[in-house]
Amino acid sequence: MSDKNKFEISFYESILKKEPKFEEVIELLGGLYTNAGRIEDGLKMDRKLVRLRPNNPVVHYNLACSLALKRRFKESLDTLNQAVALGYRDIQWMMEDPDLENLRNHPAFHRLLKKIKASL
Repeated sequence: MSDKNKFEISFYESILKKEPKFEEVIELLGGLYTNAGRIEDGLKMDRKLVRLRPNNPVVHYNLACSLALKRRFKESLDTLNQAVALGYRDIQWMMEDPDLENLRNHPAFHRLLKKIKASL
C-alpha cells in the first residue's frame, strides 16, 4: 500500500470515528480499502452504506462487487438483482468491472444481463 493510500485511509478513518454516518466518507473508505486489498473492510463499508441508503442501486451494486471479491457468489448475485430492481442498468460496466470477474461464468449472471436488456 502506498503512503498516499495509508494517509487517506487514516484521514478518513479519523473522520468516521467522529461522524460514523458520514455517507461520503464511508463510500470513499470502502473504495480505498478495496483498492488496498482490504476487501473485508471494504465489504463492511458497503454494508453500512446499504443500511444508510437502502434504495440506492449503485450502493447495492458496490456491495455485490465486494461480495464477489470475497467469492460469496450467491449473496453477490442476490445483491446484483436488488441493484437491478432498484434501477441499475449499466450492462457495459458489469461486463468490464474487474470486481465481477468471478461471476461472469455463472448462468445466473447471464440471466440477469438478459433481464436488464429486456427492460431497456
